[in-house]
Amino acid sequence: MLKGFKEFIMRGNVLDLAVAVIIGAAFNKVVNSLVVDVLTPLIGAIFGAPDFSALKLGPIAIGNFLNAVVNFIIVSAAIYFFIVAPMNAIRQRKAKEKEQTPPEPSEEVKLLREILEVLKEK
Repeated sequence: MLKGFKEFIMRGNVLDLAVAVIIGAAFNKVVNSLVVDVLTPLIGAIFGAPDFSALKLGPIAIGNFLNAVVNFIIVSAAIYFFIVAPMNAIRQRKAKEKEQTPPEPSEEVKLLREILEVLKEK
């Protein structure tokens, strides 16, 4: 039973998932700080205080929901514009560089070229 558990834990995808969760938790603090400490005060300075918590629609406190929606949009935009878009640009640049440089011929192709040169000499 312990052997099966050990095999399960040592699978590559389990370890990758564990690392991703840990890095995601740490990255969450970075994104939240970006939103709370940088973007929200900036939006507040431009449009006034971005706090809807006092807003009510009859007996329904809709302000907290609006705060959550606005926070979600800001976090999503921050992740897209500061992480996803630059990474896509880097990938595209590397793909272009890879297309421009011809691939290294395989060992078989190199050997065949050598044989062809020897045959041409004879």
